[in-house]
Amino acid sequence: MNDVTRWNTDNVENIEAHESAVKHVTGRAQYVDDIAEWPDQLHVATGKSVHAHARILNLDLSAVRACEDVIDVITYDDIPGDGDVGTVYEGDPLLATEVVEFVGQPLFAVAATSLSAAKYAVEQAIVEYEVLEAVLTPQAALDESSFVLPEKSFVRGDVDAVIAGSPFRIKGEQYIRGQEHFYLEGQVSLCIPNEDDGVHVVSSSQHPTDVQKLVAKVLALPIHQVQVEVRRMGGGFGGKESQAAPLACMAAIFARRTNRPVKFRMPRQDDMIQTGKRHDFWNRYEAGFDNKGRIQGVTMDLAALCGYSPDLSEGIVDRAMFHADNSYYYDATRITGYRCKTHTVSNTAFRGFGAPKGMIAAEAMMDDIAVKLGLDPLDVRIANLYQEGRAVTPYGQTIEQHMLPHIISQLERTCDYRQRRDEIAEFNKGGDSHFRKGLALTPVKFGISFTAKHLNQASALVHVYTDGSIHVNHGGTEMGQGLYTKVAQVAARAMGVSLARIQVSATRTDKVPNTSPTAASSGSDLNGMAVLDAMNQIRERLITFAASHFDCAQEEISITDDKVRIKSETYEFAEIVKLAYMNRVHLSATGFYKTPKISFDFDTTTGRPFFYFANGAATSEVIVDTRTGEYRVTRVDILHDVGQSLNPAIDMGQIEGGFVQGMGWLTTEELLWDGEGRLISDSPANYKIPTAYDVPRTFNVDLYDEANREETIYRSKAVGEPPLMLALSVWCALRDACASIADYRFSPPMNAPATNEEVYRCITLAKDFMERVDD
Repeated sequence: MNDVTRWNTDNVENIEAHESAVKHVTGRAQYVDDIAEWPDQLHVATGKSVHAHARILNLDLSAVRACEDVIDVITYDDIPGDGDVGTVYEGDPLLATEVVEFVGQPLFAVAATSLSAAKYAVEQAIVEYEVLEAVLTPQAALDESSFVLPEKSFVRGDVDAVIAGSPFRIKGEQYIRGQEHFYLEGQVSLCIPNEDDGVHVVSSSQHPTDVQKLVAKVLALPIHQVQVEVRRMGGGFGGKESQAAPLACMAAIFARRTNRPVKFRMPRQDDMIQTGKRHDFWNRYEAGFDNKGRIQGVTMDLAALCGYSPDLSEGIVDRAMFHADNSYYYDATRITGYRCKTHTVSNTAFRGFGAPKGMIAAEAMMDDIAVKLGLDPLDVRIANLYQEGRAVTPYGQTIEQHMLPHIISQLERTCDYRQRRDEIAEFNKGGDSHFRKGLALTPVKFGISFTAKHLNQASALVHVYTDGSIHVNHGGTEMGQGLYTKVAQVAARAMGVSLARIQVSATRTDKVPNTSPTAASSGSDLNGMAVLDAMNQIRERLITFAASHFDCAQEEISITDDKVRIKSETYEFAEIVKLAYMNRVHLSATGFYKTPKISFDFDTTTGRPFFYFANGAATSEVIVDTRTGEYRVTRVDILHDVGQSLNPAIDMGQIEGGFVQGMGWLTTEELLWDGEGRLISDSPANYKIPTAYDVPRTFNVDLYDEANREETIYRSKAVGEPPLMLALSVWCALRDACASIADYRFSPPMNAPATNEEVYRCITLAKDFMERVDD
């Protein structure tokens, strides 16, 4: 069993269990596939392309239609409305038309009385193709000038001249693979036709409004005839932000055609083949710096494997560019992002959006500089941190709160970094051992806000009933991250009542319209503030009424602990609510919030895209077997900034889980395609997510104690995405172990994930370097 060190909860308030914790562990939490099936319910499967790029010459579905239990078959021409289901830009046909552009692209769909019947039927299709040349890598896309959207750059100063004039220079490149979401609950939607010729959709989606709009679009209906409901997801991680909608659209078309309930649930292998992942990135960088390792100029080229369509790639590559500095000041810089079109599935959002791919280039640079100068990598990182006088980012936003120097200093001390660094150096000098250790301390600075400004808004609906119970609905979705729990805590705190009085209901587009996706780590920030607004309205009405009714000043009234104190008298909360109702006081409110201060001009590439930054740092230690490349992460220490935490227990869970998921991306989760564009890593048998065995034996996590300076919900900070990037410390520690083989004079370029094979390749490079030096 891992000896995991937990956090100290003494004297910590706001620790409440996840609202569905008991339901999760007892199996009572209901997911879409748990909903009892209707007697006449149909099930969907799709026929898929077997080529990455080909022209369809003939599609014969006669044998499909003749299969037993098949009720309906559709192609693109059967879609009653617009068949393009692109979320931001067009380019995502629900079903292929004349040309297919990735292996697994749906050609047609079948609705049958069982999933097994539908899956059998799709295999009976006869399809003839003319195979076309396929572009499968970002390198090939750059050579062919194949892009889904134009390139963008952040430029400051004459960076080429600065680098040329610097005392020291380094160049590097890295190939950083993507990541499969591997949510426990796969993609699924249930669609039920209603008497008004509309549909009710129950979806596993992070973005109910997107599902609503696209279902209306493909059915040629006004949006108000489509209602979408999301109670919970069994994980999302970004994979259900845009990719859930096509399933709902397909189910809705069949539901309207047959007037029967329809469920479309993708089997795991279909899900892995047909839905997008985290983008692969090919990164190249060059830096000029002084003898202390302080960077004078940086150029970066970040080329993303976007797949065949834009999907969310514009914002993803934008965020990679926004975070290519991570925590470091670049005096002169040019950062260019390329959105490469390839004949692969269209990649999509994943926890951190594009930020991890930009940050890893920055951290590789820091390690390269340290080796070049013979310095401790931590000292190079500290020398380059943002600070007063060196606080403007490559995109023009000024860092106003310099927390990282303090966070790093505190973590360096509490994890005994310097002592352990010396001990590891001694250990690695042992010539008779096949094992080497590595150590790294890396920071994270993550911008909080959607970079698409209009998404930074939220609404909520609150009802107070005459028994004093309170119903809350908002536009955020619950995917296990604890949003509903935090929102309920906000509601209870705002009104001055116990948490037991609050019930947060399933997200529904007919209760709260025009919602933003639950993404960008903004769920609590946006929806919490919207709920606070609604609660404050009702609280103000109650106090105004009570002051009038009891003939006293409002200042003489307080609501705390389920009690209403009026002058010297105390009343039950429910008693005052009932009295207010009898006097015709409105006990319902809609709340609204929009994030202040943010703006960004993409033409001039300057502004303030982020309301604030969440910060953190992690130290990781690894031990590597130089004979095989096998390794273990033996210890991790994290200090993370969550502001004034809404719920420390939930935040700690997010930090631990995010770190382990990031560690998986950087170590074992290897997304691979063959030379024909077929996904090789298409099942749990050949795609390895971390297990309990991979969790470090010693795992220390602490929260940095400082409230958010910005006026967020109770001065808290977002925590969903930033911890994932703390796992860069593991990747850097593995590089450090490999560099020790070359006496820290050469750091082998390491790609990600750092599988055992990749680590062994780096070990071999380090040994080759030493042989050349010895010669």
